[in-house]
Amino acid sequence: MAIHYPNGKAYEPKKELLKISKKDYSFSNRGKTLEDELSEANEYYLSNDIAVIYKKPIPIQVVKVDYPSRSGAVIKEAYYRTPSTTDFNGVYQGKYIDFEAKETENRTAFPLKNVHLHQMDHMNRVSKQNGVCFLLVRFSAFDRYFYLPFAQLQSFWERMQAGGRKSIALTEFEEQAIEITPKYAPRIDYLKIVNNLNA
Repeated sequence: MAIHYPNGKAYEPKKELLKISKKDYSFSNRGKTLEDELSEANEYYLSNDIAVIYKKPIPIQVVKVDYPSRSGAVIKEAYYRTPSTTDFNGVYQGKYIDFEAKETENRTAFPLKNVHLHQMDHMNRVSKQNGVCFLLVRFSAFDRYFYLPFAQLQSFWERMQAGGRKSIALTEFEEQAIEITPKYAPRIDYLKIVNNLNA
């Protein structure tokens, strides 16, 4: 299937993304991605009437479909209609929640190129409306999770734009972010941090 950006340029996945990952996950969490873990957390929140938070669908427009059989359809060509904003949004105890989730295999830093300008603009607008915005980052090499409030993310972004460092060091996460310790249910309980920061 061919997917194109709004400007018409064809999307080509990076070759390193197509390689089979050799990550060493713990047995109980083997093969799960951060997105999977957050979707499970959101299902837990929903089923226990704690919050209503969903993964946003990717806005694509299908332009070519093949029908190899009566019951099956195969998308052959599609375009991104608009740049997507952030990964997840919803409501928790009257607060609007909007956040981006990223994983990195880098052992020392999180590259800021993984966050896009339109996402920063979106989170800035939500933050100005008193929404709760943050970045969740998983350092997959160490299975460590960090909650970085938007204000801190914005300061790192502005440092980069001023010609400074183009990444956030793991040590900076340890100093300025809040580490999430995985537990049983939900494994990644990010709303506990939202609750503590916005109490």
